[in-house]
Amino acid sequence: MSINTTNTAALIEPQIAPMLMDPLEAESVVLAANPTVFNSSEPLRIKKLVSGFTPAWVGEGELIPDAGEADFDELQLMPTERKSIKSIITITNEMIRQAKTGVQELLQQRLVRDIASALDTALLTGDGSDNTITGIINQPEITKATMDLEDTDSLLDALALAASKEVTPNRLILNGGDFFTLRKLKDGNGRYIMQSDLTGSAAYRLFDVPVTVTNKLPAGKAILANTKEIAVVRDQNPTMTILTERYAEYDKVGIRVTTRFDLGLLRPEGVILLETE
Repeated sequence: MSINTTNTAALIEPQIAPMLMDPLEAESVVLAANPTVFNSSEPLRIKKLVSGFTPAWVGEGELIPDAGEADFDELQLMPTERKSIKSIITITNEMIRQAKTGVQELLQQRLVRDIASALDTALLTGDGSDNTITGIINQPEITKATMDLEDTDSLLDALALAASKEVTPNRLILNGGDFFTLRKLKDGNGRYIMQSDLTGSAAYRLFDVPVTVTNKLPAGKAILANTKEIAVVRDQNPTMTILTERYAEYDKVGIRVTTRFDLGLLRPEGVILLETE
């Protein structure tokens, strides 16, 4: 992508680098849902206890029974071959010299939007091919349930499934079209079942679970989760580098942005994939 408009602000590296991460966390559906984030540039192995043990009531001076050896599994994330998200934007030197206001805001909006879009697509629906991220809905051990967009009882059934696994969901992620189908449903008194969240503008709750809308999820699929059971590994925050020589013959400056993430499920039973039949 090239930018040639001259009615924008002066561009310097220190102004751009700090402005990417916080807006990205707000813009990205997955990052904004507060998953468990690990920072690692190397392969990460997260130990998981496969089964618990049975404590016993023991009297004074009595032998404490052996509950057996702890059984561990591990979640392996951020392999060395995991690919990054990368992009280069070019900007003319005329823009840099002539512009007065706005370039920082314009670049921030465009970079954040593009990175968040690519990252959310991968974190939600990535298929893991060619050393890319395996998204939430394609995680091999994810719990599955049926969703009926004409009957919210199916959502109650999913919540009951979560409760049976001692999981308290804190997020329902829906496709935009599916959201408005559910949004139209009313109870016997003509009141909308999905209620606005009075504690935050433009936010909704369904059975007291906050709802997030994104068209990065395909229609007919939704995610009901305790997002703390979603592990996001961050190798590199969005990092910007100014390229002054590569485009010199065009009298342009390049802006290279790179970032690298991975994703897995700490407890697959804590994340439920809802699908319509």
